[in-house]
Amino acid sequence: MAAGFVNIVKLCVGEESVESHIGWIADQKARTPGWRPCHVTRMWPKREADVLNGGSLYWVIKGLILCRQRLIGFEARRGADGIERCALLLDDEVIRTEPMPRRAFQGWRYLEAADSPRDLPMGRTGDDSLPEPLALVLSEIGLR
Repeated sequence: MAAGFVNIVKLCVGEESVESHIGWIADQKARTPGWRPCHVTRMWPKREADVLNGGSLYWVIKGLILCRQRLIGFEARRGADGIERCALLLDDEVIRTEPMPRRAFQGWRYLEAADSPRDLPMGRTGDDSLPEPLALVLSEIGLR
């Protein structure tokens, strides 16, 4: 693997858009002093060192990878049920990416750096060069 890191991809359940995800983060920060973005999951990544060597958590929203947040660490969290879980600690910044179709799955998956969608230029909120349905079809057949 030339990049030296690996990413994680996860469904962003309950969110309708990148804007709603960003709004949820802002709301949590406003309501809870010291709150940091994280996602608690059952499994600890076996490739922890590879992920922390520059990896991000890519979010799937409505069947498309649309954004990512840099992974900055992992932390053990014990739930009210006494089971220890893994908190994926995330950077505050949400970086928009080119849309990439992704079928639904449970849990999270590794996403190799070479297979990850490219970041959109700063200030660009979407891929407006093509209508979204056309961009999706082209992406599904590997032309985008």
